[in-house]
Amino acid sequence: MFSNKFIFKMISLSLVVIALASCSDTAANTSTQTKSEKISPLVLDIYKSPTCSCCEKWISHVDESGFESKIHNFQNLSPLKEKAGIKPKYQSCHTAISKEGYVFEGHIPAKFIKQFLNEKHSSEVIGLSVPGMPMGSPGMEYDDKFMPYDVVLLKSNGTHEVYRSVKSKEEQY
Repeated sequence: MFSNKFIFKMISLSLVVIALASCSDTAANTSTQTKSEKISPLVLDIYKSPTCSCCEKWISHVDESGFESKIHNFQNLSPLKEKAGIKPKYQSCHTAISKEGYVFEGHIPAKFIKQFLNEKHSSEVIGLSVPGMPMGSPGMEYDDKFMPYDVVLLKSNGTHEVYRSVKSKEEQY
């Protein structure tokens, strides 16, 4: 029927095709894996009141900056803030928590959250806060009004230090 020479050529050709397919599948999987690792969003669990519109605006700001928000609505956030170590003088209307366990309290510009998450911090650091609700901060925009404010670095002993001072609207983005 078929000569040995023909069968040998077909087997050889099949082996070459299989070898090439194996190599290209591995390369494709590695390439796809690398791309998905690079584009995976930073996830924040955000705890807020269900009726707070400025929180919704801040969530839009962080989502537009590449974060993925998981929203949790609560009527009383005080126990959560207390458990997270956020003293009353550093509190605002919403609290975000990263997968690493860092807290982000209030209307912090997304760019500072990203910078913070890319830095190494001592074990006493619990996160960042923009105490109160400064006019013109992300989510608190109103016309062209802006009030300078500090983003503070929160520590587990209840103290803080200034992480960034925001003197203009433009410095937030």
